[in-house]
Amino acid sequence: MSLVSCQLWAMRSSSLLLLFFLADVSDVLGRSDFRICAFNLHSFGESKSKNSQVMQTLARIITRCDVCLLQEVRDSKGKALPQLLDSLQRYDTKHKYKAVASERLGRSETYQEQYVFVYRTDSVTVTGQYQYPDDKPGDVDAFSREPFVVRFKAPKTAIREFTLIPQHTTPSNTTKELDALYDVLQRVRKMWRTENVMLLGDFNADCGYLAKKNRKYVRLLTENNLFWLITDDVDTTVRSTTSCSYDRIVVHGETFHRAIVPSSAKPFNFQEAYQLTEDQALDVSDHYPVEVQLKVDNSPFGGANKPTNQESLFSFLVLGHFVLQMLPW
Repeated sequence: MSLVSCQLWAMRSSSLLLLFFLADVSDVLGRSDFRICAFNLHSFGESKSKNSQVMQTLARIITRCDVCLLQEVRDSKGKALPQLLDSLQRYDTKHKYKAVASERLGRSETYQEQYVFVYRTDSVTVTGQYQYPDDKPGDVDAFSREPFVVRFKAPKTAIREFTLIPQHTTPSNTTKELDALYDVLQRVRKMWRTENVMLLGDFNADCGYLAKKNRKYVRLLTENNLFWLITDDVDTTVRSTTSCSYDRIVVHGETFHRAIVPSSAKPFNFQEAYQLTEDQALDVSDHYPVEVQLKVDNSPFGGANKPTNQESLFSFLVLGHFVLQMLPW
């Protein structure tokens, strides 16, 4: 082999090694964003918890999130949720998971649900929780399932701390419940002196349950400083025969909005991701989870305006492209 050939071979090898390094770094960057999710589990209880395939899929979905709101948890015997946490822990041994749950909520003794927040203990800590009493004068019992509000500290995020207000509305009362959420927001802001608030869950905010003519009566839609991250044209349902944007994420305040990774709010199509049939997906839920990513701040001087990991990843990919162009193939 000539000296020139050896030099070319060395250049190619070094460049390829650099590309492999960039790929590894970009993979780490891609995983480092902080993800908040909301998932309607469609009647999760003892029966569903006995289905090993469903539990495996739920573990794969939920362990993608740093914090995940679960709705329609109907665990009357208190056995299904511990089994789910055990499944998460067995599936993802790199993180430890805990849960904080509301009491069983509902106007009827025969049908009640819980709100459950599952979270990674190495990412967040719970610093407060509040069961909204639904006692506003003139509008007592506005909700079928009153919001269970939880405050989190998340040091690795640009926002540092945030409060989550969950809501699973009753379809027949969607307009009133969504409007009443604005009162919950104001009470939480005043009580905890915080502006970093996110409202999320199965709002039933589409397909006949929230008529266009009624939207002007929903302060969550008409008041300023509220950002609906999941838009009306996004389908959050599993069935191929429906296309409804039921599940939503709403952020209060410019500071929180700037701390969101752009274009990261979306449903997670687990049917497509895990190559399930529609029937297999429906065994898990008839909803897709919705999610959003927060910017991560690993420096002591960073903030909500620091470059996102997606922006850093793009820079790495551009660099890799130039390296390939320079190779003397």
